[in-house]
Amino acid sequence: MFEQTFRNIDDVLWKEAGCATELDYTEQSSWMLFLKYLDDLEYERAQAAELVGKSYAYIIDEPYRWSAWAAPKTADSQFDHDTALTGADLIAFVNGELFPYLQGFRDRATGPDTIEYKIGEIFSEIRNKFASGYSLRDALELIDGLSFRSQKEKHELSHLYEAKIRNMGNAGRNGGEYYTPRPLIRAMIKVIKPKIGERIYDAAAGSAGFLCEAHDYLRYGADGQGDGKRDGSHLSTSDLEILQTRTFYAKEKKSLPYVIGIMNMILHGIEAPNIVHTNSLTENLSDIQEKDRFDVILANPPFGGKERKEVQQNFPIKTGETAFLFLQHFIKYLKAGGRAAIVIKNTFLSNSDNASRALRKELLQSCNLHTILDCPGGTFLGAGVKTVVLFFEKGAPTRKIWTYQLDPGRSLGKTNPLNDNDLKDFVARQANFEDSENSWTVEVNDIDPDSVDLSAKNPSKAKAAPLRDPEVIINEIETLDRESEEILEGIRGIL
Repeated sequence: MFEQTFRNIDDVLWKEAGCATELDYTEQSSWMLFLKYLDDLEYERAQAAELVGKSYAYIIDEPYRWSAWAAPKTADSQFDHDTALTGADLIAFVNGELFPYLQGFRDRATGPDTIEYKIGEIFSEIRNKFASGYSLRDALELIDGLSFRSQKEKHELSHLYEAKIRNMGNAGRNGGEYYTPRPLIRAMIKVIKPKIGERIYDAAAGSAGFLCEAHDYLRYGADGQGDGKRDGSHLSTSDLEILQTRTFYAKEKKSLPYVIGIMNMILHGIEAPNIVHTNSLTENLSDIQEKDRFDVILANPPFGGKERKEVQQNFPIKTGETAFLFLQHFIKYLKAGGRAAIVIKNTFLSNSDNASRALRKELLQSCNLHTILDCPGGTFLGAGVKTVVLFFEKGAPTRKIWTYQLDPGRSLGKTNPLNDNDLKDFVARQANFEDSENSWTVEVNDIDPDSVDLSAKNPSKAKAAPLRDPEVIINEIETLDRESEEILEGIRGIL
């Protein structure tokens, strides 16, 4: 129903000089979508209050409400062209009045877990990139045609927004950081089996894909067979309140994914997402208390990055590799008996440096690393590295590791991505740690205690190195090019 509207919005943004990539399109769509969502939410609340004879205190003051400046209406509910701002007047209002007003919510809010605080955070982190008030007027009218007033409409909008996030993965050099293939996330969640009442955490949330999928699993069930019926009617009012306020927790360092993550969670039904805009790695692990820990952790932390020396001092195992610091963070933040599923590059399993070996030993000793999913090249579009998923429980040492080598039987790429069917065999066999042609079990006592090499070596397959798919090689070249460009930019900054 709304797909053509999203295309038309992108066409408007394409003509704007300040919007050059899919990253810009998603950012600019996000702030307009958020304000339209907020207007619809306030309208619903005002109507509900009126039905029971109560007054409603609006969050947004009247001059700044969507219905006042973005889509004013006449008495017969038609668009009011006479009072609607456009051209230079519209840009002046948005940049000089609207954004400063919305940014002020961060100071006026009663706490960071309120929707008021999220409003202030969002509009402090992004800016309007429209230079033409006429283009902005066109975009606003298109956004106004979208509606958030029914669950069906929100569901469709969430799917369209997910498609925009997926397209970002192919757009800019940072886009791929924000998108983990949803079939992989769903398989991870089916293995972890979160329950209502458990607190779920992602310290590198990106576009919040893990939390959105976990929400859908808990509310609607996994393929209709999870916690209950597909329509969510099995949940009590108390269950729904727990899902809204005390289930999903996240942190995100970068501004754009922080904003997109909030919008993504809102579209999936979480009104005031518990996403904090911060660098999780700046926290000192020795300061974490029991009340800070979580039942379930689902994450795909960034890898290949480097953290400064002062950040590394927060961790018992010193390393510059971002993903290895995040893994320590996750182990520390997990409750005793808590479960985690973490995506990490496959070199973690065999790297011979001291930090990698120490971290593997720590993982095996403090947690039960029961499952490793070895993902094929091309699982992550644009990433030139192979990845694995580590599944572990905290509190007891590892005795056995069951490894599954995912083989979809085809080369994965932009036109042939991973799908849910590719992971069905893994999920089914993992339930009983069933050995097969693609899965096997290793006793911890058989692992070399010095190297602690956990790399996937399928005993049922020949040891000959497989031919690598050309698309995987191209992805690796693109990744190396991006890394080289970043190094050169750093050198230019020094000169």
